[in-house]
Amino acid sequence: MAGKSGNRLKRFLIPVSGGLAGLVVLGALQISEHASAAPPKQPEGTDIAAGQRLYAEYCASCHGANLEGQENWQIANEDGIFPAPPHDRSGHTWHHGDALLFTYTKLGGKGAMAAQGLDFESGMPEFGETLSDQQIWEILAYIKSTWDDRVREMQAVRTEAEQLRGN
Repeated sequence: MAGKSGNRLKRFLIPVSGGLAGLVVLGALQISEHASAAPPKQPEGTDIAAGQRLYAEYCASCHGANLEGQENWQIANEDGIFPAPPHDRSGHTWHHGDALLFTYTKLGGKGAMAAQGLDFESGMPEFGETLSDQQIWEILAYIKSTWDDRVREMQAVRTEAEQLRGN
């Protein structure tokens, strides 16, 4: 089974584009290698319909009603903050595993970066005080439900890699 998993990882791991933004997100949001608990992972049976309602209420104002994100999301604004990226296939959400997506949503961009010892301004607010962990997972489940099978599988491989690394 381990061999099959490894082949699956090699088959679907692709480089993340987006220049500095991609490097910052991938490098800075890794959960500590010294963490004793397993990384968070999408729970079974998450309510996608609830996630869609929560997305509309808490996320669509920045990320778009159709998950399209803001214009020029790969280019920092004059204040150095990147616009909200799309969560559809054209964005990079699916380039990240569940732990990273959950942590970034719960702590916000600045908080997730600070947890890694980095000072980084982000337009992504923290939702840990507003939404329960279950509600965050429901939003992420809704977002994933909009992706085609290939994109969902590639994202699942990234989640599997996070779990194997323990971060």
